[in-house]
Formats: sequence, C-alpha cells, structure tokens
Amino acid sequence: MRPNQRAAAVCSKPYSGPASEFMLKVPPATEPRNEAGEACPTVTCGGGLHCHRPRIALLSNPKSTGNIAQLPRIREFCDAHPDIFHYEVEAAKQIGDAMRIIARVRPKVLVINGGDGTVQATLTELYNGGHFDDAPPPVAVLPSGKTNLIALDLGARGDAIATLERLIELARADELAKYTVPRELLALRRPGSEDRPAIGMFLGGAGLAETMLYCRHKIYPLGLPNSVSHGLTFIAYVAQLVTRLKASFLPEPAKQTDLVMPSRDRISGRFALLAVTTLDKMLLSNTMGGEGHGPLKVLAIEERAGTVLRALAAGMTGGYKGKKMRGIHFEEVDEVTIEGENSHLILDGETFRAEPGSPIHLRTAPPLSFVKLAA
Repeated sequence: MRPNQRAAAVCSKPYSGPASEFMLKVPPATEPRNEAGEACPTVTCGGGLHCHRPRIALLSNPKSTGNIAQLPRIREFCDAHPDIFHYEVEAAKQIGDAMRIIARVRPKVLVINGGDGTVQATLTELYNGGHFDDAPPPVAVLPSGKTNLIALDLGARGDAIATLERLIELARADELAKYTVPRELLALRRPGSEDRPAIGMFLGGAGLAETMLYCRHKIYPLGLPNSVSHGLTFIAYVAQLVTRLKASFLPEPAKQTDLVMPSRDRISGRFALLAVTTLDKMLLSNTMGGEGHGPLKVLAIEERAGTVLRALAAGMTGGYKGKKMRGIHFEEVDEVTIEGENSHLILDGETFRAEPGSPIHLRTAPPLSFVKLAA
C-alpha cells in the first residue's frame, strides 16, 4: 500500500496510483458549501484534520516512454503534495472514467502526463464527454511519450517535477490565467461516428503516416534510444523515396490520396508528406501560412525526391508563407475532406483509414485553453 493509500484511512487525500486501485480517494459527492453555494476550499476529516482541495489534476499514462523512468518520482512528489490529485490510466478506454472522477475534484488545471496519443484521447473525452459542464479547466502537458508535438508546441521542456511545482505555485496565487493561451483543435469525423469526433492538433497522412507506422512497428521494438530510432527511420524513408522499392525493411510507399477543400481545386496524387494541423509550428517550418485564411493548415508534398528536397529547404529557411513551389501544396482552410485508397492517417498517435466510400472529414472544434509556461 502506497503512503497516500495509508493516509486515505484517516483522510480523503488526492490519489496517486493505477486506476484499478482507485477507491475511497474520490471527493465525496456532497461537500461543505458556503452561503453562495460554492464548495469550500477545505474539508474536515477524521481527527479534526483539514485536507486541502486538490488544485491540480494530473492524469498519467505509466506506459508512456518517459514515464518508465520518471513516474516513481512523480508519484512520490504527488504523495507529498495534497494540491495534486493524481490518476493513472493504462488504456484509452479508462480515460472516460478518469474524467468523470477528476470533474468532481473541480481542478484549476488538468495536467496530462503522456505522449501525443494520451493527449489526443484526453482531448477527445474532454470535448465529447461533457464532464465539466462545457467549462473544462485549462490543460497543461508534460512530454512523456516518444512523440510530443503538442507538448513542444506549448513550450513544455525541462523536468516534470519542476513544472508541477510551478503549476502549484501559479494555482495557489491564482495566476494561471496569465499563462493560459487558446488553441484551435482538429475534429476528425468518419461516416457512422459524426456525433463523436476524434479531437487532436496534428494529423499526418500519406508517406508521412506510412513512415510513422514503420517506425512504430519495425524500429521502436528494437529498444533503441529515440534519437537513434528516428535517425534510422529517416534513412529508411529516404531510401524508399529514392529507390521506390517495396520491401519489408522499408516503409510502405504512399497511396493515392485526394484532398477536397471548399472553393479550391481538388488536389490528387501520391504524397510523400501530408499534414493537417492547428499547431503554430509544424515539422521544419517556423512560419506557417498558405493560400487562404482558415484555421486549418494543410501541407501536401508530392512524392518526388526533388520536391521533398525543395520543401525541406523552404522549411529550414523560414517556412512556406507566400511561396509557390511546384509539387508543394500549402493551404489555410476551414475544412478538408481526405479521400483515399486505404490511405493511413494518424491523428496524434491514433490511426485511421481513408477508404473508397469512407472519407475522413476534418474541421475545427471549439478552442480549448492550454497552459504555456515557456516564453
């Protein structure tokens, strides 16, 4: 039994442990309220002790790569800090229950400790679950996965414990609003599930998705450091692009994909890279922008070595804003439909397919507030 579980026998303390062990640590359904009907910041427990209401909810995925090493430190830190309500999930299907319980805590900020897949599943539940009565808390992200595009976009760097300490400080001083920024979200809809879209920030498709899946299934299992794994994947990607070979030791070649956007010509082809995002930065580009003024940024690079090299050069020299380059399509739109011949698409770690008669539709979801601590 962990220290906080022993404490639960005396006082309902914030929980730090796996979902399967969650019991009796949930705040009671009825809590002391003031004359205005608001919940009091503390509750009195057995023996006259006072327990501070958790101001921060921390949702951790212990299977995320970074958490293998850092989660024991995080658990110990949470045990010592009653400001944090810590809940662990090991599968996406547990996040709905986690959000229902966390909503009862009414945190000032929700911290997601995991990779892009964990963040995507949590954002989807926040958007569709209605657990916070359409007023979810701002979200902070600790980068703990193999890919952390969302965390990097928010400037999340450094030690997780130092970040938690800073968040506690801001929550106690009621200064979180100074570091809160709105972020547009992607809503992905498929035929038959239009009423429950998947929510994320970055979608990769065509050759990019095939390369990401190759890295996930062929390179990551080798147990190499992330930097080495990504280097090997890039070499394999370039080899496939140049040789056009179809082999088990190389990523799958890109499949035919069509992009349909309102008031735009259909864009069709085999793309070495297809990306749709609401992030401020994407891949090697420091400046996002293209034709139009919509919130969705769409980049499609045709599958030719020369075209890819031009795109890389453009990204390293300032981005694609205002540039017209053969084979490189860059648009800013309100929505886009992706049609394909069994084409893979990856939304922040979750894989989808665009198949004949079953296209993928992307548009924006209402913005969500995120905590951005870095300048």
